[in-house]
Amino acid sequence: MLKLIKDLFDSNAREIKRLQQIVDRINTLEPEYVKLSDEALRATTARLRERLANGSTLNDLLPDAFAAVREASKRTIGQRHFDVQLLGGMVLHSGRIAEMKTGEGKTLVATLAAYLNALPGHGVHVVTVNDYLARFHSEWMGQIYRFLGLEVGLIVHGLSFAERRAAYAADITYGTNNEFGFDYLRDNMVAEPSQMVQRKLFYAIVDEVDSILIDEARTPLIISGQSEDSTDLYYRFAKLVTSFRPDVDYTVDEKLKTVAATEVGVHKAERALGVENLYDNTNLTLQHHLNQAIRAKALMKLDRDYVNQNGELLLSTSLRVASCTGGATVRDYTRPLRPRKASKSKKRARRSRVSPSRTTFACTKS
Repeated sequence: MLKLIKDLFDSNAREIKRLQQIVDRINTLEPEYVKLSDEALRATTARLRERLANGSTLNDLLPDAFAAVREASKRTIGQRHFDVQLLGGMVLHSGRIAEMKTGEGKTLVATLAAYLNALPGHGVHVVTVNDYLARFHSEWMGQIYRFLGLEVGLIVHGLSFAERRAAYAADITYGTNNEFGFDYLRDNMVAEPSQMVQRKLFYAIVDEVDSILIDEARTPLIISGQSEDSTDLYYRFAKLVTSFRPDVDYTVDEKLKTVAATEVGVHKAERALGVENLYDNTNLTLQHHLNQAIRAKALMKLDRDYVNQNGELLLSTSLRVASCTGGATVRDYTRPLRPRKASKSKKRARRSRVSPSRTTFACTKS
């Protein structure tokens, strides 16, 4: 164990020593960039992009790019990147997590990696946890990017299609994890590429990464819409299963929260529905409705699994949902059991909602 810990710290020390050599190179460039006029400093972006087009890599451009951002920051917002912030910028550029304490300037650190990765022109996303931070950072840090000739976009709720597309076309785009997520989902539902707002995903910086990629990832993003199911079936099956008896007509696994109709229950359903074979391929919808009706009867308990909210029965498992046409992030309770419980409780059942597209925030290693 001690050897493992020692190797871990030795590895970190070696990496920091390697990065420190690049920091030293950036510091040696600082006097050159201090002497540049505003116009000459702004021209750095075009010069770096030309080097990139001629075969240089982003790692080759990193010292000059970071030196340019540091000087632009001093001239626009009056803040100079410290060496430890340069280290953090390099860590972000490499796709790793830079853990920094409050007050160490995480927002300023992000400008280094964002600018460097915006040079290829494929777009950079800076992901924040709420609209206020997205707007504030895009305006505050945006001064640096605009000084260097880059365009800055902002994705918030309420934008039109044209406004969203323009924001994503910018060199650097600020927004919340939910806005980026829902736009990704909607783009995957369109019929033509011209209806998409996002470009091909290239590089992103995630603020509060533990919150977004761990805590927020537990709740999926869902695009929901009305299903084509008739609500008449809900009432019909809710009435049918009232006569069903546990362990006779159906079995329940409380631990796994699953139910299954027994052979007796299936025959009873076939007689009531007037079908010869419930498990025929043409009766898949009826199978589903029967299973859901039994599940509602046997497993769903008021104030534990669902709540009565202003006369409407809603599941108590919240999902983050947006409509197919809107950009809002709302809290809703959506699953087929909702109308099932409504019909069981003799309340007006609405059409169930379907989820044609869903995703969650996840961290993958490339």
